Amino acid sequence: MLGEFGWAHVHPAQDRKVGAAMPLGELILAVGLLTGSAPPAWEDPALLQAHFPVLRFVLTSLALDWEILDPRETRYILARPEDLASDLKLLRDRYQDLKDAPPLVDCLRFPDRSTINELLVHNRAYRNSTEARQPIELTHRADILSAQREADLLYQIWDTARDARCEYYYITVRRQALKRLRELIGQEAYLKGELPPHVPLWRYQVIE
Repeated sequence: MLGEFGWAHVHPAQDRKVGAAMPLGELILAVGLLTGSAPPAWEDPALLQAHFPVLRFVLTSLALDWEILDPRETRYILARPEDLASDLKLLRDRYQDLKDAPPLVDCLRFPDRSTINELLVHNRAYRNSTEARQPIELTHRADILSAQREADLLYQIWDTARDARCEYYYITVRRQALKRLRELIGQEAYLKGELPPHVPLWRYQVIE
């Protein structure tokens, strides 16, 4: 099949474990189709449909390995030859969007969803308390507004971490959350798995 398509460039994913069990020609074709780097001649509908049974296995395996497809989606994505064109477009868009996103395993750097839920409840309680103070502490209005902005930003960070740890979300959604979380807290803190406090502790007064 490699000679039939006549394209020699192979994506680095060929070296990943999933490639070992696949025919080289189909693997090269699948990489080209998923990344959008295949020559136009490779996308001839009749040609793709003729090879669909094998291509479906290779495309699905690669998409799962690259974490641009959730196992639950295999029931309807890459399931029918007549949907191949639209399915490929979907997966190509995901590939481009997620190629610089962290792998799903990175979510284990951060607290579990149940723990985050509890912290976010505290965050909202703190935010509500600042709302209640506004009409009373008029001279501290600027500080209160700053505290509210800080609480909202911290909520956004922890809520994004919660999305990454939410196991019933699709893998692609969770990887998007990890990508966003890395942007919010910075690369160094992300690699260390260090999240900021869930409320602005620097606003709390120490009572001795």
